[in-house]
Amino acid sequence: MSAFDTFVMVDWSSGNDTGPTPRADAVWSCVARGAVTSAPIYHRNRQEAEAWLTTFLAGEVQAGRRVLAGFDFPFGYPSGFAEVLTGKDDPLALWDWFAEHLDDAPKANNRFDLAGQINGRFPGTGPFWFNALKRDIEGLPRKGTARVGHGMSERRAAEDAAPGAFACWQMGGTGAVGGQVMTGIAMLSRLRAALPGTCRAWPFQALDAPVALVEVWPSLIADVVREAVAETKEIKDAAQVRLLARAMSGLAPDDLQKMLDDTPEAACQEGWIFGLGHEATLAASARAPLAPPKLENDCFALPSGVDWLPVDDALDLLRQNLRPVVRAETISTGDALGRVLAQDHLAARAHPPGANAAVDGYGFAHAATGAGPQNLPLVQGRAAAGAPHAGTVPEGSAIRILTGALLPDGVDTVVLEEDCASDGAHVAFDGPVRKGTNARAKGEDVGAGATALPQGRTLTPADLALLSALGVSKARVFSRLRVGVLSTGDEIAPPTPGAPPSVTFDANRPMLLGMAARMGYTPVDLGHVGDDRTALRARLDEAATQADVILTSGGASAGDEDHVSALLRQAGALQAWRIAIKPGRPLALGLWQGVPVFGLPGNPVAAFVCTLIFARPAFQALSGAELSAPQAVTVPAAFKKSKKPGRREYLRARLNDQGHAEVFPSEGSGRVSGLSWATGLVELPDGAMQIEPGTPVHFLPFGSFGL
Repeated sequence: MSAFDTFVMVDWSSGNDTGPTPRADAVWSCVARGAVTSAPIYHRNRQEAEAWLTTFLAGEVQAGRRVLAGFDFPFGYPSGFAEVLTGKDDPLALWDWFAEHLDDAPKANNRFDLAGQINGRFPGTGPFWFNALKRDIEGLPRKGTARVGHGMSERRAAEDAAPGAFACWQMGGTGAVGGQVMTGIAMLSRLRAALPGTCRAWPFQALDAPVALVEVWPSLIADVVREAVAETKEIKDAAQVRLLARAMSGLAPDDLQKMLDDTPEAACQEGWIFGLGHEATLAASARAPLAPPKLENDCFALPSGVDWLPVDDALDLLRQNLRPVVRAETISTGDALGRVLAQDHLAARAHPPGANAAVDGYGFAHAATGAGPQNLPLVQGRAAAGAPHAGTVPEGSAIRILTGALLPDGVDTVVLEEDCASDGAHVAFDGPVRKGTNARAKGEDVGAGATALPQGRTLTPADLALLSALGVSKARVFSRLRVGVLSTGDEIAPPTPGAPPSVTFDANRPMLLGMAARMGYTPVDLGHVGDDRTALRARLDEAATQADVILTSGGASAGDEDHVSALLRQAGALQAWRIAIKPGRPLALGLWQGVPVFGLPGNPVAAFVCTLIFARPAFQALSGAELSAPQAVTVPAAFKKSKKPGRREYLRARLNDQGHAEVFPSEGSGRVSGLSWATGLVELPDGAMQIEPGTPVHFLPFGSFGL
């Protein structure tokens, strides 16, 4: 097994809790799939990061995805160290030893004391050094030169092969990784225990499980990181995990396998840096443009023997054959309205981030209360939103608490202020009170590490609120799909006073450009080209560099002056879809220099309907959005019609004051006024149907198409 679906990179830290504001020298992570990275996630401390990783990896395994998880700390020590501590040359036993002996909390841990204790197991002095605490620690010198006779190599083989890498013995000071190793491998031991049978540690084990744990070193792509930080001004640690995730997820399978296979003999005890010796390949992958591959020329090909296409079959073919053609980019969440998520976005922290009060009132431990009148003494101070109470509320006492305030230690229940009486020293209320009343649990809305919004989601204002509440300040989104609109034909001209009746004013281009804009895409006006095949070819060449999809109107049939069809046929990429729909039966589909072209009918009504029914779902697929059918409502008909079998029909319609669907008096597709009159379409099924006033029909509001 060597293929991976998901890549997650973690920049680990041995420092204390760094607080809620993203900053350097903290824990950062980033997820990538298919060379598309999510926004880097900030973790204020190691404990939050570990909880997030456990939840995330469990979700990936449950979803059937294989994960390569990279961590920027050494996975082992120089040969022989594990045997001194555990009695055997097993680096994973060493992981478990540190998990058992290291005490780690957000504000403190015992890594310096533990280093001194370990030194006591060796002859002489060492190998750990640099006591960064004010107090002296027995066995842990402050200077490396004080170590003698311990018998251990100063560096692993990996450090010898990686100029600039620090030895794992240094516990403090600039560049020290000693604390990262201790806290990191202890965390990996717990991670493996929490996800039994799912994690394998490289290069110590065969990668025959869903999750591969590998050691990484961001300095392998230091130049790329430096360039990115200079350009984006982002925090270096965030840039490192983002670019490492992007680089590794973008590797060719053969290159990735070479990096997994390329390890020296010492690596089986000491560990090894993934990608060491392949820096140029990693850097190239990190820098590679993320342009999606072009569509294949046969993406619109019809199945063998198919001539007439029912509407549903045509829509299925579009869904099966089209995929995103736009790039991914990272932008501020506040600027992402209407954009399509390029990756699942995960909660950077829980919501709510801590247990808190849902009302103004008084908080206490439920265990100290019972039935009947209750009278509890009040502790000094209060808890308010943004101003938590620092102390513990003793059982049998209560505290004044306001809406949104974090529950102090000792509080699990809140009574509404209006249900209490207080003299400032005591609070009285009637019991019994249900445990947890008026108290919100941490993460009861969304847990840390949970999927907040899925890839393909088109972001709404409510989505921006959700991402922001979960600490997701950056969103990884697809760039907006550019929809080019081109009118063709000698008879077409812009509205001009005094034009002769032989001139047809161009209604399609402003209509189609407006539809693209209302649907949330970027409209690109490609102008008008007459019946000149050479000029049309030049315009299509230019359009292929300006748009991600091209809509043409007119020239899509098989007549002498249907130059769009002729050029697509010459390019070997034309498919003429004869769709069982009214209006708008002929639809020419093809590619021009890899850009999909929709040859719409020249009639404005037919072009309008075909855009809604066929181009819109194609736009969704090309833009990376999840496909959504327009929402139909069933209403009584306010018209009569005898429909023949064979084609699905769409009638311009609107709802009257009684909520019944009335249709435009004429079904003629040349009646452009009916488009302005209507507020939606009545959809009639493929088969025969007799409609009388009151017959239930499907009404598709234009709003359900995004108009």
